[in-house]
Amino acid sequence: MAIRIGVNALYLIPGGVGGTEIYLRHLLAALAAIDEENQYVVFTNRETGTGLAPARPNFQHAPQAVRASIRPVRLLWEQTILPLAAARHRLDVLFNPGFTAPALCPCPTVTVFHDLQHKRHPEYFRWFDLPFWRLFLWSSAHTSRLLLADSEATRADLLRYYRLPESKVRVVPLGVDERFFEIGRERRERQLTPYFLCASTLHPHKNLGPLIRAFADWRRARPEFRLVVAGLRGFHTAALESLIAELGLQNAVRLTGWLPREELYLLFRDAWAFLCPSTFEGFGLPLLEALAAGLPTACSAIEPLASLAGEAALMFDPFDPQALREALENVACDESLRERLSREGPLRAAHFSWRQTAQTTLNVLLEAA
Repeated sequence: MAIRIGVNALYLIPGGVGGTEIYLRHLLAALAAIDEENQYVVFTNRETGTGLAPARPNFQHAPQAVRASIRPVRLLWEQTILPLAAARHRLDVLFNPGFTAPALCPCPTVTVFHDLQHKRHPEYFRWFDLPFWRLFLWSSAHTSRLLLADSEATRADLLRYYRLPESKVRVVPLGVDERFFEIGRERRERQLTPYFLCASTLHPHKNLGPLIRAFADWRRARPEFRLVVAGLRGFHTAALESLIAELGLQNAVRLTGWLPREELYLLFRDAWAFLCPSTFEGFGLPLLEALAAGLPTACSAIEPLASLAGEAALMFDPFDPQALREALENVACDESLRERLSREGPLRAAHFSWRQTAQTTLNVLLEAA
């Protein structure tokens, strides 16, 4: 029997929420591809526009008169007006892909936790943001019928910090955009450009300061190389810009800000190698995309990155400056290593697909309903 599924996309600010936007857009497209039976109602804010809900007969766009950029107002709307909308649309389940859910809802809720950084690293949050994260994520964790975690590491954090029954939390790994496999095939026919690519939001836990310092040291011997960091300008942007100026790397390090997907594809296509130096991650979607594209990749030996990449990436200790510098040297200059990583990356990434993510997510929504 078909059910009515609500999708709470009130958190989404195009170009303003990092990887959770990529997640939701690909997930909805994949749900539309596999499910013609169940009905979906996609609740959006004023910033999102009309392009989020797939153009399919079983998908309905339900715009809400709230701006996500004013977070307290958005959260208040989510707790008060959204449950009324859920009742009006006669939903059987409400899916919350962005951490927070209404505490009182007329139907069961399923909520996605991409990570628990606010618990693991509260020092990385602004003092006025942290109380919101603590209150609303605690509420979501305890009032939702089921929770989805991107990785086993995030599931373990949910069980540890919120003392939840194990049966309440399901692991649903993310998928990879098929375009990256095409990019991998294109790379074999192209002259690569000597730059390292790091796709990352500019937040402290991304460990970009040590990366820039290691790059500055390594580049003395290879001045033709550049470093491109592509991602949302986050809390650490000013500090990184100051560091770049201090090291005299204005012409060697580029912070692109948030990019349209087509521009990002071009960066992956031409890059010499990919770097992921994070000290904390909930999944590691850019790492998976780099593997799919066949970029020789070096990443932190932390979970969940180590399990995600397996033997298809060069691992290093992100807390050791010398290990980071050696990783740059090896992934850039060791031709046998580069050839192996380029070959094994797409094979590893092929284990992940948005279709699989969508099917597993749908199964959980049906179970909750």
